[in-house]
Amino acid sequence: MTTEKTCKTCNDSQCAAQEKRPGEREEDYLERQVLLSRMCRIKHKIMVLSGKGGVGKSTVAVNLATALALAGKRVGILDVDIHGPSVPKLLHLDGRQISAHGDAMLPVNVSCGAGTLSVMSIGFLLRERDDAVIWRGPRKFGVIKQFLKDVEWGELDYLVVDSPPGTGDEPLAVAQLIEKADGAVVVTTPQEVAVQDVRRCIVFCRQLELPVLGVVENMSGFTCPKCGELVRIFGADGGRAMAEEMGVPYLGSIPIEPEIVVSGDSGTPMVQAKPHSETAKAFGRIVRTLLEPEFRAASAAAASPARDGQRLRIAVPVTRGLLSSHFGHCEQFVLFDVETDGKTIRNRQVLTPPPHEPGTFPKWLHEQGATIIIAGGMGSRAQSLFDQNAIRVVVGASSNEPDVLVRDFLEGRLTTGANICDH
Repeated sequence: MTTEKTCKTCNDSQCAAQEKRPGEREEDYLERQVLLSRMCRIKHKIMVLSGKGGVGKSTVAVNLATALALAGKRVGILDVDIHGPSVPKLLHLDGRQISAHGDAMLPVNVSCGAGTLSVMSIGFLLRERDDAVIWRGPRKFGVIKQFLKDVEWGELDYLVVDSPPGTGDEPLAVAQLIEKADGAVVVTTPQEVAVQDVRRCIVFCRQLELPVLGVVENMSGFTCPKCGELVRIFGADGGRAMAEEMGVPYLGSIPIEPEIVVSGDSGTPMVQAKPHSETAKAFGRIVRTLLEPEFRAASAAAASPARDGQRLRIAVPVTRGLLSSHFGHCEQFVLFDVETDGKTIRNRQVLTPPPHEPGTFPKWLHEQGATIIIAGGMGSRAQSLFDQNAIRVVVGASSNEPDVLVRDFLEGRLTTGANICDH
């Protein structure tokens, strides 16, 4: 018996809404059709994630959405931070109530230059601003599904989803419910304690086959308004280094400016309140990058460490069973074959390299099929040679057993320090 097709959004016979899944109940099938028909009318879906709280993720999400709207796009922003919704405050929408049209909820609309901005948040459903939401996973999943399925988003160019920190129920629900999201923008601050958590967030995306559109480093530095000195309060370039290490795009850095606190409290995003500020310019550069179709295609290809459906082969130089402090002085290389899921080690091989001469190891490892090398120390010339041989370099790893290093790398836990041979 064939179920009557109720989704009339498009005529794509390959659309996931057209066919029932094996064992799918009728009511679940019809509900999925409604959800996918809503999503089908939204061209691009972007999640804003962070592995750690306090990095300014909601501020980044709101300013990105507003910047897209100011660029003339039809934009929606969905706040799925169930326990700490910040979007209504950041857009001066505290106390607003949502209305309904038939069976659908209507988002709150904000005037935004040449474009439009439609907003939905759990904050609109709270009776009092300070009410605490005490929900377990299934109920949170249900309300997120309702926001995606029952909100009349209409025709949008972009839907920006602001998720709570971490890799818990909310981002998992969104990633599962939006079956064809463009990807995630991952927010961090420069210090290692934040960067380490964000690595896990990137691994989370890879495990869900969600493309990582890029990393944004927030709070990257403060320029003294009196003397002009740049002060790196939280360190320097931690986000950029992590993006390079994890093989994902680096979208840019957002400086610390006192006005961004004022704009957040007043409910006017920085890109709108201070369009000529360094913060607004930085968001403008990020948005221009996200608008480039070629960039989105390249990001999709880099959704997981195993690019283009190819397996990874990770090389680790060892001496006496531990990572060598310098790859050129190693006794052996241990090579690990990783499946296309980017997390399952299929094979482990120990090889003795040829005598070391400048340029020997990059070429030899390329011939062995290596795609990544995890090293302790490596000079810039050697890194360039590895790059020319299509081998990505992860440098600054501490001495440990190669199996531990590779597992930590695949799970986003690998901590890297200074390159002890950066000459």
